[in-house]
Order: sequence, then C-alpha cells, then structure tokens
Amino acid sequence: MATTSLLSPPFTLPSRFLPSPPSLSSSLHNHRTRPFSSNPLLLGLISHPCKCATGRREWRPASSAQGSADFSVEEYEDEEVGEGVVPAPPPTPGRIDIVVTKEQIRELDLSPAHAVFRKYVHQIGDNATDPGVDLQEVFERTVGFVLQYEVDDPLDPRELSELPDIRLWFVRLDAAYPWLPIVVDWRAGELSRYAAMLVPHQMSKRLGLVYNPEALELWAMNKLFLIHEFLKARNVTKPDVKLNNMLRMLGFSISNQLYDLIEKYPHP
Repeated sequence: MATTSLLSPPFTLPSRFLPSPPSLSSSLHNHRTRPFSSNPLLLGLISHPCKCATGRREWRPASSAQGSADFSVEEYEDEEVGEGVVPAPPPTPGRIDIVVTKEQIRELDLSPAHAVFRKYVHQIGDNATDPGVDLQEVFERTVGFVLQYEVDDPLDPRELSELPDIRLWFVRLDAAYPWLPIVVDWRAGELSRYAAMLVPHQMSKRLGLVYNPEALELWAMNKLFLIHEFLKARNVTKPDVKLNNMLRMLGFSISNQLYDLIEKYPHP
C-alpha cells in the first residue's frame, strides 16, 4: 500500500486517510490564522469569505546569534496589514471567562482554571468526570481566557503568545487539562490563541499568526486522539463531529477512515 512521507520519518501515514489540498485559511482572531501547509495528510484549509493575502511565502529555519533554533517567515510582498484581516466574532453568550493575573502567570498558579474545571474532573489530569456535574454545560457555554498582563517594557513588540512566562503557564494548564481545546470558544478565536501558546509560530502583519505547519499538525493529531478518548469515556454523542468542528477552526479536515481505525483498535 502506498504511503506518503509527509512527516519526517518515522512519521509516515497512509495517504488514503485524508482530504483535499489546502485552499484558504479561516479568520479567527484580530488577525488571520494561516497554517500554510500543502500536507493532504490531515487537512484542506477551509475557505472563508474574507480576502486573503497573496504572495509567495515559505517557512524556513534561521540561525540566531546564540546558535539556538529559530524560524523565519519569508515574504515576497509588501509588509502591510492584509485587507482580509478582520476582528474576531464576539464571545459566545454566557461564556465562562477565566481571568488570570500577571502574578498568577509568573507563579504558574492554575487556581483560576481549577476553580472552573475541578468540578468536571476528580483529579488534575484525570479522565473521570464527576457524575453529579453535566459536562454539557461547559460545552454549551464554552471557555475563554482574560489575561491581565501588562508587559514590563511598553516598547516590547511581542504578542502575549510570544512571552515565555505566559507560554509556560499555558503549557502547565494543558498538561493539567489536556482536553481543554474542545471546550474553548472556537468561534471567537480562542482556539487559535490557545494553540499559539503551545505551537511554534511567528507573527506577520500581512498574514497574522503563522504556525510552524508540522508542529501544528502533530499537536492537532495529539489532541484528536486524546480528546476522542475523553469524549467517548463520557458517552458524548458523535465525538468525531465535535472534533471535526474544532479542528476545522484551524483549517483541518479529518477523514472518517481515521476515526474508523480508532474505533477498530481502541485502547485496552
């Protein structure tokens, strides 16, 4: 059976799994999220009615003065804010906002998240839902984050998702609640912002948030496997539909054949 080496060895998956080549990216934040990858393994980027920036771009490694790995976005176009960059939709009515202060971030204090999520799990990272609490509530209301964080240097050009202490806080949060992406407010851009905290990326005036494509694909597949198991354990109906809706916000389209294999070979 033919395979396609779309990921570096040993990550090769059957090319039959997945869909069409990418077209346009979705608009999720106050900038467009464009994980530009021609990988048919996971995804065809979904179309969006906004205009999309044109021009030739590539993601390439770039050496830094310290010798550490870095990434650079090559752009062959004017560095201007793209015409299709639009604000994110408003939050879902009734959304649960988790307010996090700068002090809590710097101390890796997850208590604001614990206050919301501990009633849905017995232990941190545990998959057992408290039978007395209906998880459907958090699915319907969704979750967002409000970061009360003022940068030390007002001239610092970095976005919040580029600050190490904020990213580390979200890394710990994701380790405690690895299923969290399924309940964030996708349509208001929370999923793209959440992914930016965990996936290498760069910022571009023209393109907005530009993920490292391979890192995004691996992160998305990891979440697919983990969250599918999480939803099945809670008898959530049509978990594949929920996952497809979530991943579509990042431009991914998943073949039903992949879900068939997951069902065929479940975890013991």
